[in-house]
Amino acid sequence: MDIGFCLPYMKNGLNRELVQEWCIRTDQGPFSTLSCGERITGPQEVMDMRVTLAFAAAITERVKIMPSLYVLPMHSTAMAAQEIATLDRLSNGRIQVCVGIGGREKDYQTVGASFKYRHQTMDDQVAAMKSIWQGNPVVEGADPVGMRPYQDGGPAILAGVMGPKAMARAAQWADGVYAWSMSGNADEIQRIYAMADAEWEKAGRTSAPRKVAGFWYSRSSDNPEQALKSYIKEYVTGSTGKKIAGLVADSAFMHDDEAIAQGIADMKALNSDELLLVPCTADINELDAIENILAS
Repeated sequence: MDIGFCLPYMKNGLNRELVQEWCIRTDQGPFSTLSCGERITGPQEVMDMRVTLAFAAAITERVKIMPSLYVLPMHSTAMAAQEIATLDRLSNGRIQVCVGIGGREKDYQTVGASFKYRHQTMDDQVAAMKSIWQGNPVVEGADPVGMRPYQDGGPAILAGVMGPKAMARAAQWADGVYAWSMSGNADEIQRIYAMADAEWEKAGRTSAPRKVAGFWYSRSSDNPEQALKSYIKEYVTGSTGKKIAGLVADSAFMHDDEAIAQGIADMKALNSDELLLVPCTADINELDAIENILAS
């Protein structure tokens, strides 16, 4: 099982030097992927996902680069296809993409995108992007959009979905799934994997879905338990409200070496292809701690 990181993209005071250290250390370490989430509004400063990943691709040589996830219905399909193809070309094919609909209507409103019919919109967008990557023009009589990706046919597309209806749709076009558990609960991840396997079979897919898991953690040098729970509560409040966010935060337990090591082992036991660890602080000790856990 490969292990990667999501960059800390929603923190006040992030700067070039810190993000650069995260990228280079990950590229030089025993890690597989650098990812970044997409959020428009937030209680703290938020880095743009696409610019951040372009920066990461430029200063790394080995690790995969992964939007996780690209809230596709908030974007122009043609521009997203061009951005992804360009990033794939400039990274020499190190891109895999996770797409989803997100859960924050305020982000949609902020960028002027419609929150309605977003599931169907995403289905249509993925089909259109794949066509664009084959060199087909969007408008009859127009030239093709952008450039062809480095990877033939475009990068692998993972679906960041959780429910049965969304999974059934994803089984028609995705190469795999990004299974997310806020607390790192193995049962939650297994449920998503089982759903993916079932829907891939129903869809007549001849290959199994790629399975990527993810969860929040903290080994901050100060108070990791407080850092983890405070971040989760702050992050989730905007989409769930304070009461539910508090319950989610209280359930979080990935804040000591033993729990994190067990979480990694659990994801491996589920036959995950990859695990993305999402730190709750920008402290580089978060990366150091994972290196130490893996080494031991």
